[in-house]
Amino acid sequence: MPISDIPILSMLRTRMQWHQERQRVLAENVANVDTPNYRPRDLAPLNFEHALQTASLALARTDASHIDAASDTGSQFAEGGDQHFEVRPRGNAVTHEDEMMKLASNQMDYDAAASLYTHSLSLIKTAIGRP
Repeated sequence: MPISDIPILSMLRTRMQWHQERQRVLAENVANVDTPNYRPRDLAPLNFEHALQTASLALARTDASHIDAASDTGSQFAEGGDQHFEVRPRGNAVTHEDEMMKLASNQMDYDAAASLYTHSLSLIKTAIGRP
Protein backbone atom coordinates (compact mmCIF):
# COMPACT_ATOMS: atom_id res chain seq x y z
CA MET A 1 0.00 0.00 0.00
CA PRO A 2 1.46 3.36 -1.00
CA ILE A 3 1.86 5.93 1.74
CA SER A 4 -0.46 8.26 -0.17
CA ASP A 5 -3.32 5.75 0.31
CA ILE A 6 -3.17 5.84 4.11
CA PRO A 7 -6.44 7.57 5.09
CA ILE A 8 -5.07 9.77 7.88
CA LEU A 9 -2.30 11.12 5.64
CA SER A 10 -4.74 11.75 2.82
CA MET A 11 -7.09 13.65 5.14
CA LEU A 12 -4.23 15.70 6.59
CA ARG A 13 -3.03 16.56 3.08
CA THR A 14 -6.55 17.66 2.11
CA ARG A 15 -6.78 19.71 5.30
CA MET A 16 -3.51 21.48 4.54
CA GLN A 17 -4.68 22.22 0.97
CA TRP A 18 -7.93 23.64 2.38
CA HIS A 19 -5.96 25.93 4.71
CA GLN A 20 -3.77 27.09 1.80
CA GLU A 21 -6.86 27.94 -0.25
CA ARG A 22 -8.48 29.69 2.72
CA GLN A 23 -5.31 31.73 3.20
CA ARG A 24 -5.63 32.89 -0.43
CA VAL A 25 -9.30 33.87 0.02
CA LEU A 26 -8.62 35.72 3.29
CA ALA A 27 -5.66 37.52 1.72
CA GLU A 28 -7.99 38.73 -1.07
CA ASN A 29 -10.31 40.11 1.61
CA VAL A 30 -7.44 42.04 3.19
CA ALA A 31 -6.27 43.28 -0.22
CA ASN A 32 -9.77 44.63 -0.93
CA VAL A 33 -10.25 46.32 2.44
CA ASP A 34 -10.73 49.71 0.73
CA THR A 35 -12.60 48.50 -2.37
CA PRO A 36 -16.11 50.00 -2.48
CA ASN A 37 -18.99 47.49 -2.23
CA TYR A 38 -16.64 44.54 -1.64
CA ARG A 39 -18.04 41.69 0.47
CA PRO A 40 -15.63 39.43 2.37
CA ARG A 41 -15.51 35.77 1.38
CA ASP A 42 -14.54 32.64 3.25
CA LEU A 43 -14.51 28.90 2.62
CA ALA A 44 -17.06 26.53 4.07
CA PRO A 45 -15.62 24.35 6.82
CA LEU A 46 -14.10 21.16 5.48
CA ASN A 47 -16.35 18.14 6.02
CA PHE A 48 -14.77 14.78 5.25
CA GLU A 49 -18.07 12.86 5.43
CA HIS A 50 -19.55 14.93 2.63
CA ALA A 51 -16.35 14.57 0.59
CA LEU A 52 -16.50 10.78 0.86
CA GLN A 53 -20.13 10.66 -0.26
CA THR A 54 -19.63 12.92 -3.26
CA ALA A 55 -16.20 11.65 -4.31
CA SER A 56 -17.57 9.38 -7.03
CA LEU A 57 -20.20 11.79 -8.39
CA ALA A 58 -19.48 13.76 -11.52
CA LEU A 59 -21.58 16.02 -13.69
CA ALA A 60 -22.51 14.50 -17.03
CA ARG A 61 -22.70 16.65 -20.13
CA THR A 62 -25.68 15.20 -21.99
CA ASP A 63 -25.74 17.68 -24.87
CA ALA A 64 -22.99 19.46 -26.78
CA SER A 65 -24.70 22.82 -26.21
CA HIS A 66 -24.49 22.46 -22.43
CA ILE A 67 -21.87 24.54 -20.66
CA ASP A 68 -19.11 22.66 -18.86
CA ALA A 69 -19.24 22.91 -15.08
CA ALA A 70 -16.53 25.19 -13.76
CA SER A 71 -15.98 27.22 -10.63
CA ASP A 72 -15.26 30.91 -10.83
CA THR A 73 -12.39 30.73 -8.31
CA GLY A 74 -10.65 27.63 -9.58
CA SER A 75 -10.87 26.14 -6.10
CA GLN A 76 -11.88 22.61 -5.23
CA PHE A 77 -13.32 23.86 -1.93
CA ALA A 78 -16.79 25.36 -1.46
CA GLU A 79 -17.23 28.94 -0.41
CA GLY A 80 -19.34 29.60 2.61
CA GLY A 81 -19.01 30.65 6.18
CA ASP A 82 -20.64 33.50 8.05
CA GLN A 83 -22.39 35.90 5.72
CA HIS A 84 -23.34 38.49 8.34
CA PHE A 85 -21.15 41.55 8.33
CA GLU A 86 -21.19 45.23 9.03
CA VAL A 87 -21.16 47.49 5.98
CA ARG A 88 -19.26 50.76 6.05
CA PRO A 89 -20.59 53.92 4.34
CA ARG A 90 -18.63 53.19 1.13
CA GLY A 91 -20.36 49.79 0.94
CA ASN A 92 -17.31 47.75 1.90
CA ALA A 93 -17.91 45.02 4.49
CA VAL A 94 -14.31 43.95 5.20
CA THR A 95 -13.11 44.50 8.76
CA HIS A 96 -9.33 44.49 8.81
CA GLU A 97 -9.09 43.25 12.39
CA ASP A 98 -11.48 40.32 11.79
CA GLU A 99 -9.61 39.24 8.67
CA MET A 100 -6.26 39.38 10.45
CA MET A 101 -7.68 37.23 13.28
CA LYS A 102 -8.94 34.69 10.71
CA LEU A 103 -5.54 34.69 9.00
CA ALA A 104 -3.72 34.03 12.28
CA SER A 105 -6.15 31.26 13.25
CA ASN A 106 -5.86 29.69 9.81
CA GLN A 107 -2.06 29.73 10.04
CA MET A 108 -2.11 28.03 13.45
CA ASP A 109 -4.49 25.34 12.19
CA TYR A 110 -2.29 24.76 9.13
CA ASP A 111 0.79 24.45 11.34
CA ALA A 112 -1.00 21.89 13.53
CA ALA A 113 -2.03 19.78 10.50
CA ALA A 114 1.50 20.00 9.05
CA SER A 115 2.97 18.94 12.38
CA LEU A 116 0.61 15.94 12.60
CA TYR A 117 1.48 14.99 9.03
CA THR A 118 5.22 15.18 9.72
CA HIS A 119 4.85 13.23 12.96
CA SER A 120 2.79 10.53 11.21
CA LEU A 121 5.46 10.15 8.54
CA SER A 122 8.18 9.84 11.17
CA LEU A 123 6.15 7.12 12.95
CA ILE A 124 5.89 5.19 9.69
CA LYS A 125 9.63 5.54 9.11
CA THR A 126 10.29 4.27 12.64
CA ALA A 127 7.95 1.32 12.10
CA ILE A 128 9.80 0.24 8.96
CA GLY A 129 13.18 0.66 10.65
CA ARG A 130 14.47 3.83 9.00
CA PRO A 131 15.88 6.63 11.14
